This record gives sequence, structure tokens and C-alpha cells, in this order.
Amino acid sequence: MATVHIVDATTIRIEATLEDAVFMIREAAAGLDEYASEIVTLFEKIPAFGFTFFCFYAYDSARLFEKMLGIDPKEYLSFSMDAPDAFFYALYGGMAALYGQAKRQTAPLAAE
Repeated sequence: MATVHIVDATTIRIEATLEDAVFMIREAAAGLDEYASEIVTLFEKIPAFGFTFFCFYAYDSARLFEKMLGIDPKEYLSFSMDAPDAFFYALYGGMAALYGQAKRQTAPLAAE
């Protein structure tokens, strides 16, 4: 699980690793029904951020991120995240692998 450093009452600093991306991918795969729309969003939007600058809150796609953290970073006014590029590329690759299944699951939702 990612390391969360509480800087002060309003600020946290998050350190994520490649293993944290693997955790998120496994959670997404195990909960495909629950995370289908988030998987689609991550796969479709991460490239727009140059892969390594993705903001999980830009598209309401932070549930996997928050599960990895074990806390809700929105409880703080400010947070930053340090993660190797491998974290983001692995996360994108995992979402790419799950994308087809997730897209099929969200298609009926989009038709409604």
C-alpha cells in the first residue's frame, strides 16, 4: 500500500510504487462490475495527461486510487504524489488489458 505522509493538518504527501499500480489493477480486475466505468475512463484519459501527470480527480476516477491509499485524500486541502513513471505506465497497461471487458459492461449504461 502507498505510503501517506501527513505533513500537517491540511496537507499530505503520497509515495506510490509500481506495486501500488499492480494492486490497483488487481482490484479493478477482481471488481470489474464495480470499476468498469473507472477502467474505461482511466484508459481513455491517461494519455491526455502525458501518462505520468494523470490526475485521478479530473474525471471522477479516484475510487481505485483511494482504495490503494486506504484514506480519502479529499479530507485534506492539499496533497501531492510522488510515483515513478513505471507506476503510471503499468496502471495504463493494466487498464488497457481490462478495457474491452469494461467497455462492454458500460455500453448498456451508455445506451440508457
